[in-house]
Amino acid sequence: MSLSSCRQCPRLASFLDAVKAENPAYHARPVLPFGDEKPRLLIVGLAPGMHGANRTGRPFTGDHAGILLYQTLHRFGFASGPESVSAGDGLKLLGCRITNAVKCLPPQNKPETAEIRQCNAFLREELAALPRGTAVLALGNVAHQAALWAQGLKIRDYPFAHAARYDLPSGLALYDSYHCSRYNTQTRRLTAGMFEAVFADVRNHLDGASPCPTSTSASPAA
Repeated sequence: MSLSSCRQCPRLASFLDAVKAENPAYHARPVLPFGDEKPRLLIVGLAPGMHGANRTGRPFTGDHAGILLYQTLHRFGFASGPESVSAGDGLKLLGCRITNAVKCLPPQNKPETAEIRQCNAFLREELAALPRGTAVLALGNVAHQAALWAQGLKIRDYPFAHAARYDLPSGLALYDSYHCSRYNTQTRRLTAGMFEAVFADVRNHLDGASPCPTSTSASPAA
């Protein structure tokens, strides 16, 4: 089934129908990945936000979570500009692509485990297309788990931790960060400095340099 027309999760499909009826101008469909077709960095978020990606049709566009993300992408050379306003604003990602663990808006921003599993086939295809050495940045624990499921890996071998890095058997480098949500940034669970340190590690990895000393590198137990 094509991602753009997917309705495999009954709860999500009916919720999107209701949202579209109330907000006819909203995208209110599965949100496709955005960015470079052959990225060196793939960012995996949780799911579209009600008035962000679900409205605009572009990941992390039009909501609070996208503010810090796009500013940071621009600072580290992954975006042509520091903000993403709409799907037609001309912004381009450079060597970077953004997707979500769940492509449809979930009620209360909380997808069920079965929905994450159902949508995982799309993420599996995205990860399988990446060459060895590509960096994958998971924003939050759900995205982290989804990335591991898509690789057929056990979560207990790769626990989520902010600023962790795992070298996966596929040759991908998995990085973790707390999600850049409004709650996390306003409570300062995630600061701009913390987020930028993760991106510095990613950039160093892609440029073949040593990891940034302020980040935590981790590897699975034997």
